[in-house]
Amino acid sequence: MNRRSSSNSAFRQPARTGSYTPSIRSLTRRVSILSAAEQGQDEAATSADHAIHEEIEEIKRYEDFTTIDWVQDAAREQLRRKTRRKEKAGFFEREGRLGWRRKLWESYDAGQAWIVVTLVGSAIGLNAAILNIVTEWLSDIKLGHCTTAFYLNENFCCWGAENGCPEWKRWSSFWLFNYFLYIAFAMLFAFTSARLVKSFAPYAAGSGISEIKCIITGFVMKGFLGGWTLLIKSIGLPLAIASGLSVGKEGPSVHYAVCTGNVISRFFDKYRRNAAKTREILSASAAAGVAVAFGSPIGGVLFSLEEMSNYFPLKTMWRSYFCALVATAILAAMNPFRTGQLVMFQVKYDRSWHFFEIVFYLIIGAFGGLYGAFVIKWNLRAQAFRKKYLSTYPILEATLLAVITAIICYPNMFLRIDMTESMEILFLECEGGHDYDELCDRKNRWRMIFSLAIATVIRTLLVIISYGCKVPAGIFVPSMAIGASFGRMVGIFVQHIHESFPNSAFFAACQPDVPCITPGTYAFLGAGAALSGIMHITVSVVVIMFELTGALTYILPTMIVVGVTKAVGERFGKGGIADRAIWFNGFPFLDNKEEHTFGVPVSQVMTSAVVSLPASGLDLRAVERIMAENQFQGYPIVEDSGSKTLVGYIGRTELRYALDRAKRDQLAPAHAKCYFTPSPSMPPTTPSSTMPAITFDTIAATSAQLRVDLSRFIDPTPLTVHPRLPLETVMELFKKMGPRVILIEYRGRLTGLVTVKDCLKYQFKVEAQENPRDEHTLDEGQERIWSVMRQVAAWFDGRLNDLRARLPVRIGGGQSIQLISPVSGVSEGERGRYSADVDGPGVELEDRGGGGAGGG
Repeated sequence: MNRRSSSNSAFRQPARTGSYTPSIRSLTRRVSILSAAEQGQDEAATSADHAIHEEIEEIKRYEDFTTIDWVQDAAREQLRRKTRRKEKAGFFEREGRLGWRRKLWESYDAGQAWIVVTLVGSAIGLNAAILNIVTEWLSDIKLGHCTTAFYLNENFCCWGAENGCPEWKRWSSFWLFNYFLYIAFAMLFAFTSARLVKSFAPYAAGSGISEIKCIITGFVMKGFLGGWTLLIKSIGLPLAIASGLSVGKEGPSVHYAVCTGNVISRFFDKYRRNAAKTREILSASAAAGVAVAFGSPIGGVLFSLEEMSNYFPLKTMWRSYFCALVATAILAAMNPFRTGQLVMFQVKYDRSWHFFEIVFYLIIGAFGGLYGAFVIKWNLRAQAFRKKYLSTYPILEATLLAVITAIICYPNMFLRIDMTESMEILFLECEGGHDYDELCDRKNRWRMIFSLAIATVIRTLLVIISYGCKVPAGIFVPSMAIGASFGRMVGIFVQHIHESFPNSAFFAACQPDVPCITPGTYAFLGAGAALSGIMHITVSVVVIMFELTGALTYILPTMIVVGVTKAVGERFGKGGIADRAIWFNGFPFLDNKEEHTFGVPVSQVMTSAVVSLPASGLDLRAVERIMAENQFQGYPIVEDSGSKTLVGYIGRTELRYALDRAKRDQLAPAHAKCYFTPSPSMPPTTPSSTMPAITFDTIAATSAQLRVDLSRFIDPTPLTVHPRLPLETVMELFKKMGPRVILIEYRGRLTGLVTVKDCLKYQFKVEAQENPRDEHTLDEGQERIWSVMRQVAAWFDGRLNDLRARLPVRIGGGQSIQLISPVSGVSEGERGRYSADVDGPGVELEDRGGGGAGGG
């Protein structure tokens, strides 16, 4: 493999210094010792080519649903730096020495990154504090109101009181009326959130972590990190949480944090024009999002390293650390809970653990792995059903889910309240005079175990069907709440065993007259196990849980639990729900954590039928016809169609720009010949020659010419490999270097090309052969469920029609509820097709049954 240098003609191209137009020398130049005048023209040519680059970039701006070529992006940045130095040199230098202006400018340029991360961290911390306050108030307003100030939630209204206060009143003294209002508020909040998402920012739905992972690796999704998405995500998230849906705000906090980083960095030219530098800000923003979600700055940095970024150099780590620090400091200064804590469920443990408890820690760890595998499997099936049947009813779906959740959850004390509040209760110790709704009462022990078991099962089922609906939704906190309820249940059971058999040898390590078992620590470990199981992350979970509790003594139990969870989860499949959502949606993402062993050369995967362009001989009309017949994102340049000797590569956008400018500036006719390399019949000339240079800059001299020089727009050194190179090595090139396309050449002859999509298609094919699945049974089950849903909708529609007929005043305009199957009349082969158009329209990744929101 090499970045090849073309020597296939009398003219030898210089090394590439640009991105999409790598050859920056004018074709009217000799490769010789340059005179002073020639040096001046070289600088002028560099500036002219830089201007062309910028014009192409403004036109291109990275087309939607394409992948960034990081190799070309780096080359373009080098050309930009070179041009900027030339432009600044005369202004900054005085008498051969660096002037104060240049020193000041260089200081600002060097510190610009720290200015950006400071602004981003401050905005993220401020937004997080406001969202915490609003979410708490909306969650409590479903149950009652504060008579002294309507804008206070129950905690602030009854500040300092143990178990409620007279100022906080339920909406009514009738239980049934409160039940009805609870459902009504849940329905209103969910409807509003879903309506905002659908009407203003569809990308604000879901978590966004899987999509952000792809964006950081170079996949372009315009609008996903835009200002409207940030605004609607920030407004819809508290509404979605307060609706009672089994979704969390920690995953979406990463999305709105990265949106904040993207929006603020766009105000700085250094980041607006450079995707690589923007990637550093996005990685730092993701770390800050986790930091403010969990009050864990170091955990946020590790989460960005472990889960979000495939490229995380030391410079990015420092900026992530600083951004997380600033965001956490702003959140602490805002103090949204007025307790000095960064999150509601932050606790402190002052008692140690015993080695006999490791047996129960292993049980909790195994539960975390099984929970993650179960939820990932069935949630993906729910996502497939949602995409196939419910994609046209996002608002109705979210509203009905909120109503069903409210009806089911209100009777259970652990499901009725906000999940973060329930975790705060489950994490705390029983000592200290607090009762927490009789959770610590010994006579209610078995009732609490039964209630926690019911809460665990119901919350798990609700997470499966709720995560992925079209509202801002995460899965971190719901999973932690499920793990906390299971862990607390185990802790209460162990406490009961100890109190029943206090003299057993198994409990010999317990001291007399001192509480031995702390059920709250089991809830804490269960939350960590469930979070690790659903996301398949380890180190960052341990650090996050440690920063939540400050209990250094519980690092070893946490590591044991997370290790067991990881081992159990890996038995059922690799990758957490974010990685599986990427696979499910068909995004072009090569996970650098995976190791592949295909044992085949790249020639078995490459595209052999390549549309290439000869270096000379084609007229302008023929080139435009070739571009109109396909939508490929680039074309290899060969010497001629017979020899297929590779000369270079030209992108579609660059070729379109060059042709348009030739017709506009040169007035080139349709029969004008296009040359991608200099013609031997027209030797290059020096600036002192009387022959007019044939470039776009000399319009008057070339307006009647019948040849168009496109050589400056090609990449003469595309990344090429041998056909027998192992596919695994090619995939490593895509992961490490990030090119959009790799050309395959054998002894200088073009034999094919390969993209990320080609590698993924082969990977999916191999996985399907190794793990064949019968989709027919699954399709039949989904069709039966859809049939039942339509029958239920028809029954409700009939009852509403009867009600309308009896009432003197018509209600609702007489419209009926009709659920029409979106797949009726469609063949099985056409159902659920998902086109992940990465390198051009008309090319699809293998379908995997639907699409859903990203993990987190």
